[in-house]
Amino acid sequence: MPISMTINGKAIQAKEGMSVLDACWANGVSIPTLCHHPDLTPMGACRLCVVEVEKMRGLVASCTLPVSEGMVVHTETPKVVEERKFVLEMLLSDHPNDCMTCEADGNCELQNAVYQYQVPWKPHKGKTHSYPVDGDPNPFVFTDFNKCILCTRCVRACAEIQGRNVWGVANRGFRDKIVAGADVTMLEAGCESCGACAAYCPTGALTDKSSRGSGRAYQMKKVTTTCVYCGVGCQFDLNVKGGKVVKISSNAKAAVNGMALCVKGRYGYNFIHHKDRLTKPLIKKDGAFVESTWDEALTLVAQKFAEAKGDSFAVLASAKATNEENYLIQKFARAVMGTNSVDHCARL
Repeated sequence: MPISMTINGKAIQAKEGMSVLDACWANGVSIPTLCHHPDLTPMGACRLCVVEVEKMRGLVASCTLPVSEGMVVHTETPKVVEERKFVLEMLLSDHPNDCMTCEADGNCELQNAVYQYQVPWKPHKGKTHSYPVDGDPNPFVFTDFNKCILCTRCVRACAEIQGRNVWGVANRGFRDKIVAGADVTMLEAGCESCGACAAYCPTGALTDKSSRGSGRAYQMKKVTTTCVYCGVGCQFDLNVKGGKVVKISSNAKAAVNGMALCVKGRYGYNFIHHKDRLTKPLIKKDGAFVESTWDEALTLVAQKFAEAKGDSFAVLASAKATNEENYLIQKFARAVMGTNSVDHCARL
């Protein structure tokens, strides 16, 4: 049943069960967030999405507030803006001032919010954190928890998307920090190196090691493609710079996998430009493989197939291919090659 409410003086219709934040976003009203992500359970930690709601006391986090009939919401009042600036000032008071060299520059949600509200980076004489940079030996995820804002998106992504529960929050108060397991290394805590934590991190606290220093987000062209490692059909974005793939990033609009990727899909792209990769077909002449043209190679294959028709021909299908591809290979074996000798690597 639709719910009638008002946002910034405009009457809108929202769906029952929606949060105020979702209702705003669905109606083109921009509200900044840091801890919130549409894929993850809302928790209202950062308080950047606060709004003013008539007949409610104080400011309320819009990500955890459900819509209700007749609700009147204001998203950019002086009081709301002042509160958001205060939140950002507090975050900057314990954040390294190294945006110029940060890996997340140009793709940092904290940076975007600070720019939006023009928050000055004031000198801070109080206590700050000092964690070791790249203090975890994980081969794929670079850690710099000096840039962590305790949004816990990595914690929720690991638990809710990947189902591994590697990350958690330890200690209390100023000593709060993100830890793997019982404050051990990521691999010791059961990490699968899928990189979901880095993909959901809104700052430079968790980034991909393999692409560090390869360029800014705005220097790369994104090309959406489908992963070649198995038949699931996951999609992601190739980040291309200078004609070379330098990074894989999640594509939230991917129908099969959304933001989720396995370690192969996210980090196994170095073969694309590897010096040993075959770029031309090889055929055997006089006992040795030599380069040939595609026409010559395909003609040779067709000749060999013609000679092998019937029971001398067999097909081994693969679980790494799609169902459609496996269907076609068995159809080719039976209808074209005249054999029922079809097997599959995952049969047993």
